[in-house]
Amino acid sequence: MPHQNLIWDRTRHTNRLRNDLREFFPAALVAFEDLAHRDTVAVLSKAPNPTDAARLSVAQIISALKRGGRQRNLDTRAADIQAALRTPQLAAPAPVTAAFAATTRALVEVIAGLNTQISELERELTDNFEQHPDADIYLSLPGLGVTLGARVLAEFGDDPERYDTAKSRRNYAGTSPLTIASGKKRAVLARHIRNRRLYDAIDQWAFCSLQTSPGCRNFYDQRRTAGDLHHQALRALGNRLVGYLHGCLRTRTHYNEHTAWAHRQNNKTPIAA
Repeated sequence: MPHQNLIWDRTRHTNRLRNDLREFFPAALVAFEDLAHRDTVAVLSKAPNPTDAARLSVAQIISALKRGGRQRNLDTRAADIQAALRTPQLAAPAPVTAAFAATTRALVEVIAGLNTQISELERELTDNFEQHPDADIYLSLPGLGVTLGARVLAEFGDDPERYDTAKSRRNYAGTSPLTIASGKKRAVLARHIRNRRLYDAIDQWAFCSLQTSPGCRNFYDQRRTAGDLHHQALRALGNRLVGYLHGCLRTRTHYNEHTAWAHRQNNKTPIAA
């Protein structure tokens, strides 16, 4: 899906920017946690090197933040950014700094362009997704908003006959565990051959569901208590959510928190993948 491809492109560029800033401008990493954020883009576009950044006044930073689209907490945010940009750091030789500043400016411009494209595509996704007959079912599931729901729908497709069972949908998503047995040995592994865009969307879906669904939260916590790492627990939760999605689409009903998790609460059944 183009939306996910753009996000991956932006991530590659922000990772490269982060590596460059570590080399010559670590104060920027103190000032900005999210290198794709509009605040970061606005300030680094104006001052892509340590010297210029340290000279910025609060008023200049506020002006840059306004151009970037920030409307609230301008004074506080600008003061925090100024303090961070003036953090003492080892200075690189002038020619090295100039070269890194040029690449920083170029990377920031690319990231700004990707931000614009992603925002425009998200608006289109919202308009088209909300008109789809399955939209209400997708949005009823915990953790699925319009953009993420549109991504999941696009990757699964909307052919009602494409997936005969919840297992076939899970296998396509790559969330279902792969069991390998030989003699007395048996291993349960993650599937590495899968739709990467769909798998990434489901991973985010599972993470978001932890904030809105007590059942999802309890499932995740039980997996973690049982020894799963964070992403292993998310994969197991995503596998469960894909099954719920399949059932809702088959029966044309909305997700119900009590129906989904009540049997586990009543029976205290150990969590399985």
